[in-house]
Parts: sequence; C-alpha cells; structure tokens
Amino acid sequence: MPEEDGLHGAARRLALATVFMAITMAVLDGAIANVALPTIARDVHASPAASIWVVNAYQLAVTISLLPFASLGEIYGYRRVYQAGLFVFTLSSLLCALSTSLPMLAAVRVLQGFGASGIMSVNAALVRFIMPQRQLGRGIGMNALVVAVASAVGPTVASGILSVAAWPWLFAVNVPIGIAAQLIALVSLPATPRAPHRFDWPAAALITATFGLLVVAIDSFGHGENVALPAAALVGVVLATVLLVRRTLGQAAPMLPLDLYRRPIFALSSATAICSFTAQSLAYVSLPFYFQDVLGRSQVATGFLMTPWPLTVAVAAPIAGRLADRYSAGILGGIGLAILAVGLGLVVLLPAHPTDFGIAWRMTVCGAGFGFFQSPNGKALIESAPRERTGGASGIMSTSRLLGQTMGATLVALAFGLAGANGTMTAIVMAAGFSALASAVSTLRLLNPAPAGSRLSRRSG
Repeated sequence: MPEEDGLHGAARRLALATVFMAITMAVLDGAIANVALPTIARDVHASPAASIWVVNAYQLAVTISLLPFASLGEIYGYRRVYQAGLFVFTLSSLLCALSTSLPMLAAVRVLQGFGASGIMSVNAALVRFIMPQRQLGRGIGMNALVVAVASAVGPTVASGILSVAAWPWLFAVNVPIGIAAQLIALVSLPATPRAPHRFDWPAAALITATFGLLVVAIDSFGHGENVALPAAALVGVVLATVLLVRRTLGQAAPMLPLDLYRRPIFALSSATAICSFTAQSLAYVSLPFYFQDVLGRSQVATGFLMTPWPLTVAVAAPIAGRLADRYSAGILGGIGLAILAVGLGLVVLLPAHPTDFGIAWRMTVCGAGFGFFQSPNGKALIESAPRERTGGASGIMSTSRLLGQTMGATLVALAFGLAGANGTMTAIVMAAGFSALASAVSTLRLLNPAPAGSRLSRRSG
C-alpha cells in the first residue's frame, strides 16, 4: 500500500496497541503521583511542600521538551523518538521505584518526564502514519478515548495499588508494560519520511527557557508568591521569545512551528485547544472543593460525582472522531464546546442542596461536550499541517493541552484568593466563559478553509 494510506489489518492493530500502551502510561504517571504524595513525603522524610516537586519535576520536563522532541521526530523518524522515549520512560520508572530520598526521586522524575515527552511529542504523528487518511479522525478519536480513560482512572489505579502495596509499585508496574510495548514497537511501527534539516540547538535552548519560565511565572502567580518572582520570570519569557522568533523567522521547518501558525485552521485549532483545556482544568480542579467543602460530600462520593465527565468523554470521543472524517472540525468543535459551556452553566445554577443525580447528569452534559470537541480538533491540528511537518503539529497538540491545563489550575488558585468562600463557583463561571470563547474560536474555522489540496479543504472548506 502507498505510504499515504497507512497500515492495514494486524499491522495497524499492533502499531496502535504500542502507541496506546505508551500514552496510557505517560498520562497515568502525570496523575497517580498526586494521590501518593502524602505517603511519599512520609516515607522519604520530606515536607508536604517539598514533595510537590515529585509532580512539578515531571510536568516541567514534559512541557519544556515537547517541541524539541517533535523536531527530532521529523529529522530522525517518529518511530525512533518514540522508542527512545519509551526506553527512557521504562528505565526511569524502575529508578523511581528504587529511589530512597526526595532529591533522588525528583531527579529521576525529570528523566521520566523527558521519556514521557518523547512519547507524547510524536504520539499523534504516529497515528497519522498508522491510520489510512480517510480514517484519521477515527484514529485521533481512539487516541482521545485512551487519554480520557487514563486520566479518569489515574486516581483509582493509584488508590488500588496503594491499598495493597507500597508507593514504589506505582512506578514499578510501568516496567513490564513498557517492555511489552517496546517489543511490539520493534515489529509494528511504520517508518516515516525524514526531514533534511538539522536539529537547531539554540532554538531548543530558547524553547526550554521560554516554556520553563512561563510555567514558573504562571505557578508563582497562582500561588501568591512575591510579585518579583513572576515578574522576573515573565521578563525572561519575553526576552527568550523575542530571540526565539528572530531565530525562527525565515526557517523552512522551525522548531517553534511559526510556519504552521500562518495557516488559519492550524492557528485557530491550537487556540481552541488552549481555551478548552483551560476550561476543563478550571472545572476539574475546583469541582472537588465544591463537592466536599460546599456540599459536604465525602472523598469517595466526590470521586463518583466526578466520574460521569471522563466516562462520557470516553464514549463521545470515538463517535466524534468518526464524524470528523465527514464533517468540519469548526462546526463539530463549536457545537461540543457550546454544550460544555451550557453544562458548566447548569452546574453554576445547581440548587443549594442538589441530589447526586442532579449533579451527575450535569457532569454528563459537560463530558459529552468536551468529548465532542476533542477528536475533531486534534484531527484538524494534525491534518492542516503538511505530512513532512506532522512532528511540529503533534508537538503543538500536546503543548496546547499542557498550557491550557496549567493556566486553568493557576486561575483556580487566583479565584480562591480573590473570591474566598465563593472561589469554587467563580472558577466554574470562568470555565463556562472559556468554553464559550473556545466555541466561538472553533466556529471561526468555518470562515477559513484549509490549504488547497488537503483532504480537510476538500471536505470542510
């Protein structure tokens, strides 16, 4: 079969299996450590504040390295970067399980974050080359389903492991899964075209500085640090960004894909992703406080009340993925995010003493809206880029998600600081606003056809 037509039969199923196994581990490890932090802090004799670095080290490493690894995927092949990332992730998981101090664990978590970034940066790019072009939306939908399920079951998996074993097993379980995924990858992943340009080391350093300082500024601002720290970090962001843009302009395949942002569909899809994941993060972080502190629900009940959202995403994402192969991402995403805004508005209008059913069906509406947006938007991001720039598009897809989630968490902290006891509802109102904004941005894609000659332009132009 021609390269553009993807893999078929057993070859496709095996390739998807290894990609989905790896992304499941990477997403899970971003969530399960939160649950184990109190236990880890006690065992390694660290303060709760210091133990936060078990989470921050991982997230920071992922954020600063996504675009450099995506560029490496274009140059050396997505399969190689994926396999290297999976190897580093598996090895560092074993080292995490063997860690005996907080500095050692935090350092190894940085290494694990780089491994996860190697997986995430080329995940969507590999899906593009595995799936036949006419079924790309279906492939992105299945990928969104896997990410949604992994995010949903992360805390449950962590609690289940901690109920029968010590915290090192949270990381040790990755080792056999990682080895199995690596063996499957050796025989199943497709070879992809390689770009002729060289790796841009100065651009990689500037991207690391830009995103690293941006995360520091956002986190410091959200947690009420002295204004000097976030201000200094933002100055650093501006300087690094200016230098990065000056270096990038004129390059045929820049590491920061400004060439892709010249395409309206790509730019609008990235903006839609950032706004929507900001809305999701605002809701995900604030709702547990609302359920427990305002409504008086237990931790177990809160878990059950949060579950309808990701479960509905898991149902809606594959359906939306199939529809994305036939209809415009602008209209599908616009409808989905409008539904999400309505669902969040209904949460704001909850009575003072709501029933569990009254909460659950509203969460279901939110999940349906978010799931309906995710697959079409991911497909639009990937397909609006030329095949030789799939790595840059894949990196931006993951970066947009992480930036949105970081901004959402920061805005929750800001809402709590400004609104006090009303902070949870303030955050939900903000989430509804971001959802409505994302819906509007998504709909703008109907006015901006994709580049001529692409399947996207022929179907949804």
